[in-house]
Amino acid sequence: MSDLRFVSAGEIAGLLTFPALIDALEAAFRRRITVPVRHHHALPRPDGEATLLLMPAWTADGTEDDVLGTKLVTVFPGNGARGIESVTGLYILNSGATGEPLAVMDGRALTVWRTACASALAARYLARADASRLAIIGAGALAPYLARAHASVRPIREITVWNRTLAKAEALAETLRAEGFDARAEADRGNAIAGADIVSSATLSPQPLVEGRYLAPGQHVDLVGGFTPSMREADDEAIRRARVYVDTRAGAGKEAGDIVVPLASGVLAPEDIQGDLFELAAGTAKGRGSDAEITLFKSVGTAIEDLAAAELVWKALRSTRP
Repeated sequence: MSDLRFVSAGEIAGLLTFPALIDALEAAFRRRITVPVRHHHALPRPDGEATLLLMPAWTADGTEDDVLGTKLVTVFPGNGARGIESVTGLYILNSGATGEPLAVMDGRALTVWRTACASALAARYLARADASRLAIIGAGALAPYLARAHASVRPIREITVWNRTLAKAEALAETLRAEGFDARAEADRGNAIAGADIVSSATLSPQPLVEGRYLAPGQHVDLVGGFTPSMREADDEAIRRARVYVDTRAGAGKEAGDIVVPLASGVLAPEDIQGDLFELAAGTAKGRGSDAEITLFKSVGTAIEDLAAAELVWKALRSTRP
């Protein structure tokens, strides 16, 4: 226990790169990793229902290098009015061989990194190779990571940001411009979506923001924010027009309103889901078939991604020890 490491968000940012984590995620979806169903607990609050998530996973290679990890996440939507982040958490990494605690990591930082990289992994298979224009819907904490991750797998040159509060969109655009992107805020959501090759939405909206009427042939839609059946970022028309993919069939089919609601109404049939990240990584599901297709990827998150990210951080920490 004396060697237990506490890893801050700043340390994580110094140890991870987008290409390395995207590759680690791809490898993880081909690897033997046990992932129990995550615990999802509603916490009634005066300012809206909050959520506690417990997400365990462990490798099963049968070696001394096996790892066991658990993420504890809280989602308090009312925190926005307090000026603090709505999503926080910790990640606890243990040895899979002995159970010994190895590290406690900033769960929020690990989450934004792995979530953005999972979207970029999907875009490797689903976005056009020449995709250069990115629209970001929502200017929260995840948004800049999505921009950086997508730009690591596709030649992104232009970024358009839409947010309900234009000032937040402008602030994000300024941040991205400082990193060398040609970024701007857009007040009209339809214009932002229609002008993009990749549309990446990361909001907690209960009402669809990515509407099918705005979509054009060849686009890739990346839905990241909604993680309960009551949240929807895309409407039925977007689902109808697109070839639909998910991060995991079990998770998206149970938890994601963008998948659960269309399945229940008959807009989407189970066989219409073309594949998940397991199948894409294994080559058993076909990715984009032509430059004219509209593809749509829905992510709700899986503990596989957290474990892969935490393991990569831990390996980097070990390699930098004197």
